[in-house]
Amino acid sequence: MDTPLINLPGYRVNEYKIILTPHDDLARKIMAVQKDFIEKYKIEYKSVYLPQLILVTFKQIQAFEERIINRLRIVAMAFHPIKIELKDFGSFPSHTIFINVTSRNEIIELVRKIREDSQRLMKFDADNKPHFITDAHITIARKLKPWQYEKGWVEYSHIHFTGKFIANRMILLRKKEGENKFKPIESFDFQNLPVDIKQGELF
Repeated sequence: MDTPLINLPGYRVNEYKIILTPHDDLARKIMAVQKDFIEKYKIEYKSVYLPQLILVTFKQIQAFEERIINRLRIVAMAFHPIKIELKDFGSFPSHTIFINVTSRNEIIELVRKIREDSQRLMKFDADNKPHFITDAHITIARKLKPWQYEKGWVEYSHIHFTGKFIANRMILLRKKEGENKFKPIESFDFQNLPVDIKQGELF
């Protein structure tokens, strides 16, 4: 019996994220906020996770992974470190509460460059296109029940939070089918080098 193409190792569909992460001290500060929210509003997931600012999410077969990594490396080489400023809380009604990112322009520019250079490689099919995120934020709690969101937002809309960090690199995370968590597979340092990143032929 022939093996279905999608079951061959190189053709398995993975989920991916490209993220920025704060330095350790700020990450611990944000994780303390997450922990407090989880305990106060009885969130079903019990553990906090490393704070992350998501740039792109996408699905793709593993056979494309190396080419995507090569493209991201070139984008990062040509980009500069980014100063990220955080201030207070925001929400996506009625399911998510997050920390606001107030310095968005350079993040939007980075996402634009990733889109220009890598979008076609990241498109799995017509129903699974990459999601390029321009409303930068760091999630505190998501998939909230209505009462959790309503009570939580009443409180956190009046709480102040500040923080800043320099993003010196972006990280590619992967989650294989059957896995519960995303795992880092590659990081890309921002080097601000004069690199030619014109898109060549894909095939």
